[in-house]
Amino acid sequence: MSAHTVVATILTRNRKDLLRQSLDAAIEQTHPVDEVIVVDNESTDGTLEMLREEYPSVTVVALPENLGATGGFYEAIAAARGTGADWYWLMDDDSIARPTALEELLSAVDRIDGASAPALMCSRVVWRDGNPHVMNRPSVRRRGQRDVANAVRNRMLPVRAATWVSLLLSRDAVERSGMPPVHFFYQADDIEYTARILREARGYFVPESVVEHRTPTQHTAVDDDHRFYYHIRNTILMLRGRAWRWREKPMLVWWLVSTSLIYLRINRYSRRSVKNLASGLVSGARSPLG
Repeated sequence: MSAHTVVATILTRNRKDLLRQSLDAAIEQTHPVDEVIVVDNESTDGTLEMLREEYPSVTVVALPENLGATGGFYEAIAAARGTGADWYWLMDDDSIARPTALEELLSAVDRIDGASAPALMCSRVVWRDGNPHVMNRPSVRRRGQRDVANAVRNRMLPVRAATWVSLLLSRDAVERSGMPPVHFFYQADDIEYTARILREARGYFVPESVVEHRTPTQHTAVDDDHRFYYHIRNTILMLRGRAWRWREKPMLVWWLVSTSLIYLRINRYSRRSVKNLASGLVSGARSPLG
C-alpha cells in the first residue's frame, strides 16, 4: 500500500459514551490515522472534560453553538485541511469502525485503474444487527459501463453520492469543490455535497470496509416531523441547485413525492403533517441557495 496521510474527524453532541467507542475504534485501526480531531457541537454532558482527561492527544474543536450536522462537518473539514493530510475520514460519534475499515478504504484507492485519483471513498455501513443501515446507502453510479466493470473487478462500486458516515474525502476534492452547504443544517447535506464533488470526479463504495452506525433505530427521513421538514426543504434546494444534472433530477422528484406520500400516510394525513410538508416545500422554494 502506498503512503497515505489520514486525519480522522468525529462530530459529537452529548453522547460521550458512544464517542469513547468511536474514538477507540478510530485510534485502533490496522492502518493508523495520523491525527484525530473531535468537533463538539455544544455538548452539555461533560464531553469536553472527558476528552481532556481521557484523550489528551486528540485535537478538539469546541463549537459555541449547535451548528447541526452540516455546520459540524464544515468545521471538521476546515480543521482537517489545516493538518495538510491527504485524506479526511469523517464520522459521527455513533460510527464504530471495524479494525480494518480504514485499511480497506486505502487499499481500494491503490487498486483503482487510471491516472486520476478518486475524490472520495465510502464504507459499507451496517446497523447493530449487521444489516445495511437504510440511512447510509450510497447512490450507485450506473452510467459508464467500463468504469462499473473495472470497479466491480476491483471489489468496489462507483457512486454518485454518499453519506457522512465513514466518508473518506480527498484533500484535492475539497480544494476543487469547496465546503459543505452550511445552510442545509442537516438532512441531505451529505448527499448534496458528495453529489457536487462527484459531478465531475470519481468516488467508490468499498464493501470490505465496514462501519457500524449505532443509531437507536433504523430511522429514515419520514420518522419525525423535524427530520422530515429538513428532508423536504433540502431536497427542493437540491432540485434548484447544481449538484445534480438535469437528467438526474427526476430521481429527486420521485424521492420527494414518494417520501411525502409515506410521511402523510404514516401520520394519517393529519393537519399537522400536511402543514409540515407545506412548510418544507415553501421554505425550499424561497430559501437562498447559499
